[in-house]
Amino acid sequence: MCGRFGVEREYVQLALRYQAVVEAVDPGPRYNVAPTDPAPVVIAHDGERFLTHHRWGLVPSWAKDLTIGARMINARSETVATQPAFRDSLASRRCVIPATRFYEWQRAGGTKVPHSIQRSDGSPMSFAGLWASWRNQTNGERVLSCTIITTVANRMMAPLHDRMPVILDDQALDLWLDPSLTDAGRVLGLIVPCPDDVLSAYGVSPLVNNVRNEGPELIVPAAEMPMDPSPAAVQQLSFD
Repeated sequence: MCGRFGVEREYVQLALRYQAVVEAVDPGPRYNVAPTDPAPVVIAHDGERFLTHHRWGLVPSWAKDLTIGARMINARSETVATQPAFRDSLASRRCVIPATRFYEWQRAGGTKVPHSIQRSDGSPMSFAGLWASWRNQTNGERVLSCTIITTVANRMMAPLHDRMPVILDDQALDLWLDPSLTDAGRVLGLIVPCPDDVLSAYGVSPLVNNVRNEGPELIVPAAEMPMDPSPAAVQQLSFD
């Protein structure tokens, strides 16, 4: 799964990276994006790409309310083409979610140790995502939301977790965002684990466990962190 990630690049940098027009206010570096937070997304329509924000946790158009989104932060590659919440978006509402890193927790005795996973070359990762539009029937508010597609872990990720986000290379990214690509087999062929040597990982502070914590101290290697952080700062959460 992918339940937390960071995106620390300025939006002007991301816009250059994805050849996109910025349509959102740059929030500054984010080190701890959590479910239901606004997440950066790159979408394509009318021959252009746009960098904007969508709520993380996909809310299908038929949902009664927003609460379903908290359970839809990830879409499994094995069932994304058949699950009602995702199948329409897979056909026509694909997006890329830029990220600098994502976090996974490895069991060590009775605790879970957070790790930061990022590209070894330092460039942004391009998560394969889907988006949806939902309208509140009470007040007419339109909510745009997204989900990150996950797949089986590659050999690098396997010691940390049995799943990982689908990370697109440049060729796959172009195809993923191409609205003319409608062949289901070709689309599904893009959602595979990245090569084993693309990513690296290291342990970080348990400060990242608390969704209220933000800042560069979250990504300092654990061995360099000061000892005995306050219990409130490192509130333990439950992760699947």
